[in-house]
Amino acid sequence: MDTSIFKYFKDIETRDIAPGYHSKIIHTATNTINFIEVDAGSEVPPHQHIHEQCAFVLEGQFQLTVNGIPQIMEKGMFAIIPPNVPHGGRAITDCKLIDLFSPPREDFKLL
Repeated sequence: MDTSIFKYFKDIETRDIAPGYHSKIIHTATNTINFIEVDAGSEVPPHQHIHEQCAFVLEGQFQLTVNGIPQIMEKGMFAIIPPNVPHGGRAITDCKLIDLFSPPREDFKLL
């Protein structure tokens, strides 16, 4: 097997990027992909960054606030957050999310 191409998800170390946010992160030349399991009630305060962010809900309910407007997202929903737009969120239930960032998150490479 060509391990420069094919990998096992189980081999990615889980890192806590914020309290209650447990991530497996993949970096490519053009993106960062963050697979997150979030504990119910856990929050990320409003912030912004230079990256476009696509946020997908795989399981649970997550309240995403963009530009001060909250939206409860559920399984099957996604949001596209433009660069430099304030956003934050709170897990209403235990959640499984995927965040896709472009360009890659250099700060996440340091985690």
